Amino acid sequence: MPETATLLAAASDQQGPGDTIRIVLVVSLVGAALLAWFLLRGYRDNDPND
Repeated sequence: MPETATLLAAASDQQGPGDTIRIVLVVSLVGAALLAWFLLRGYRDNDPND
């Protein structure tokens, strides 16, 4: 029985979505920045004051 408690204690340190959420946030921020750059680049080319 002590082995089970040791295994459960070791496994509880590795639980949680911390790394996954961090990766998703970084990827979504990079994607949002690229989308904004792409859209703003298109608006710059259609400037009516040129």
